[in-house]
Amino acid sequence: MRLNIKYWLIGAAALLVVIIAGMFVHQKNHFNKNVTINNVAVGGLTAKQAFNKVKETSGATKVYVDNKLVYQSKAQKPDFSNDEDKFSQALKKQFTLFPSHKKINLPIRPSNFDEKLLDAAKANVTEEISRQNKNRKAPVDAYAIYQNEKVSVIPAVNGNKYNLKNALSQLDNQAGSAKINITLHYEKPIEANSKTVQNEKLKLAKLKGKKVTYLVQDKKYDLTSNQIITKATYKNNKYNFDTTSLNKHIKEINEKQATLGKPFKFKTHAGTEITTAAGGSYGWKISEKKAAASLTKAIIDGKREVKADHDLMGNGYNTTGLGYNVTTNNGIGNTYAEVSLADQRAYFYRDGKCVLESDIVSGTNNEGNKTPKGVWYIMYQQSPSVLRGQNDDGSSYASKVNYWSPFTETGCGFHDASWRNNWSKTAYLKDGSHGCINMHPSVAGQAYHDLEQNEPVIIY
Repeated sequence: MRLNIKYWLIGAAALLVVIIAGMFVHQKNHFNKNVTINNVAVGGLTAKQAFNKVKETSGATKVYVDNKLVYQSKAQKPDFSNDEDKFSQALKKQFTLFPSHKKINLPIRPSNFDEKLLDAAKANVTEEISRQNKNRKAPVDAYAIYQNEKVSVIPAVNGNKYNLKNALSQLDNQAGSAKINITLHYEKPIEANSKTVQNEKLKLAKLKGKKVTYLVQDKKYDLTSNQIITKATYKNNKYNFDTTSLNKHIKEINEKQATLGKPFKFKTHAGTEITTAAGGSYGWKISEKKAAASLTKAIIDGKREVKADHDLMGNGYNTTGLGYNVTTNNGIGNTYAEVSLADQRAYFYRDGKCVLESDIVSGTNNEGNKTPKGVWYIMYQQSPSVLRGQNDDGSSYASKVNYWSPFTETGCGFHDASWRNNWSKTAYLKDGSHGCINMHPSVAGQAYHDLEQNEPVIIY
């Protein structure tokens, strides 16, 4: 009895092997039931049979978007004469050991496939989907956000906008078919549990609990992540910061230490201490934008200290700020030009010593031509030069000078005035310049060489 069971099992196993072997041979040489090539049914056919069937198709290529015809080419018979091997490759691609009923379309482009027709079809599909998307809402991706030393996730919001990229991919996958039907799908948002959002959370978590010491001249300011960053996100491998909370601290620092737009305490040539007019171009202050960039980078990089010297801004010709490293003479330093409008006299100092003093004629004493008071700086120097502008009567002038050292963007500067005859102390009252400091030709050259770019000019 046992022997009979043994033989029966051997026979069953042998039969099973034969069935599996037969199935393998059939599957290897025939397409599965619901397979199409270029949307032509080839289920149960061999590669040769599928080749013969598909190559006989002809006619216009029609493209449908959700069963709506959006493109039709001219009638054309595809040329597969040199493409038989592609059908064998398609057979291998769809192979399964056991019969499958899965619907699958395998595109095979004929040798005479016209890429221009595909481009035209893509244009029409794009136009149709864009038309349908006109009043539809795009989905909103989930994203992580840092705020108040916490990292949270804003959930995704679904939309009803159609996915153009997916539609064009379907078109590509069916290229070569006589009939192409594209099924529209909604765009999918990035979900809260995605790898993308989880990575954002990890990146933002690195911002928590950091401290940075901000060095401004000889002062130190200890700032925390929360004082620097109001909100932060991480998108496309980049941090995005809202640093509104930092602006308050930068404003306080500027009020304490910055010099731009403020009056200066200044000791004149006569030893009298004065307070200059505010609003001149000389000085510096910290740029909120630059400070935000420096301090957030320090948090990202794990730096504990940041110097403010790269975060400065200024006014006028030089926008990077001047005098940050100058601590003597109340921030003006020991090399400068001093102009007394009341005395109509200029003094040129280098390293604390007066190297030249000279009578001058300043701007005419009226609202349009007064030389502006304040602390300015030499923007640049040019020798020779031509000064251009308008006279009080509206006529234009072009005056040649040998030496030109401007200190305001409105056109005021030191220059020689060979045309001037009136050099009296009261000339400026009614016969002054358009705001410039006129210098006698005999001393203008020396004054030019005693000045240098970015040097302070104190006018009072």
